[in-house]
Amino acid sequence: MNKNKVVLSVLSALALMSPGLTAQAAKGDQGVDWARYQGINGKWGYAHDKFAICQIGGTVDGRNTYDQSTYKTQVAGTIAMGRRAHTYIWWQNVTTQQQADKVLDYFLPKVQTPKQSIVALDVESGAQNTSTVDYALTRIKQAGYTPVLYGYKGYLQSHVDLASLAKKYPLWLAAYPDYNVTVKPNYSFFPSYGNVGIYQFTSTYVAGGLDGDVDLTGITDNGYHNGDASKPVSKPQAVKQGIVADNTPKKDISTCYTVKVNYGAKSWASGQAIPSWVKGRMYPVVQTSGDKVLLGGIMSWIKRSDVEILQTARQASGTYLVKPGDSWWSIATRHGMSMYALASRNGKTIYSMLHPGDKLTISGQTSHVYTVKSGDTLSNIAGRLGVSVGHLVQTNHISNPNLIFIGQRLSY
Repeated sequence: MNKNKVVLSVLSALALMSPGLTAQAAKGDQGVDWARYQGINGKWGYAHDKFAICQIGGTVDGRNTYDQSTYKTQVAGTIAMGRRAHTYIWWQNVTTQQQADKVLDYFLPKVQTPKQSIVALDVESGAQNTSTVDYALTRIKQAGYTPVLYGYKGYLQSHVDLASLAKKYPLWLAAYPDYNVTVKPNYSFFPSYGNVGIYQFTSTYVAGGLDGDVDLTGITDNGYHNGDASKPVSKPQAVKQGIVADNTPKKDISTCYTVKVNYGAKSWASGQAIPSWVKGRMYPVVQTSGDKVLLGGIMSWIKRSDVEILQTARQASGTYLVKPGDSWWSIATRHGMSMYALASRNGKTIYSMLHPGDKLTISGQTSHVYTVKSGDTLSNIAGRLGVSVGHLVQTNHISNPNLIFIGQRLSY
């Protein structure tokens, strides 16, 4: 723990128990939080989003743990887009110190966001115990992270001594009056309580569903020097991958294409072993260098011989009308481009704001096709491809999203 902590203002008192400096530049910034349902790259709501809180995994019975396979790639992708990444753990039926130790001994060494970044406990279901939650949040603090308690105000008040916990740890509270698409916080429905640092104001930030959050105090700057996503205070592997991608020359390349990682691929260009879940999946190539290609989403270099080219982009021109929920990445991927090339063609950078109704000049427009395999569902296909279920339904004129067939070809 950094002993040279700054004296915080009354408005930033929520960070009282967090280590290190707490910059205030992010106060009022909006962001999102993700689990595996948002795919390997995550899903952004709007160009003005500045942070993502990614689920590393968790426990539902207090004894067994599960990993989120999307965690590392979501963290790397967030950093690559110049946004701040944080972590949360699903915390259900953990009622003893021994259970807490087992879960945290497993997850804390796996945290891929920087030291001092948020590591939140998602306490919204099952049995809970105040002293156990307190103990767990203290351990997170001792590990060098910012401990945060997430949940719904009513649930937390009925399952733990929320008042005592709020005196020690920042809260991330969720409350929303309906499930209509909500772009900005509705403070008339705000769950007033002491020490609220983040307000999750909707679960339908965009059509189709996405959690939307607002930083009330600047707490999402924690872990980043002056809140700058390009300057993390430490660099776990996923952060390093994101920085590499962010620092890759943002030049236009004529070889934008989609590839599938071969099942026989053994190691990345760096020599590290390729996880089994990466193999057989499709990724956009965002940069090339000699005999290597940089895979979008997971931001890792791989040898050309270890991938199969699925769809090259034919150079074409046209315009695209920006829709709510679009991002540079989603638009570029849909049209077989690098997001850097797309931004450059329009005289902007990937940090430039996008607004619904903006017209973008595009190139490399093409149709990508996925063939349905045994065991596939529209939801897991959408997650692998980095698109929404609604996009697949609309693009392929699917009348029943629960009914797809092996061998069916889906455009995306």
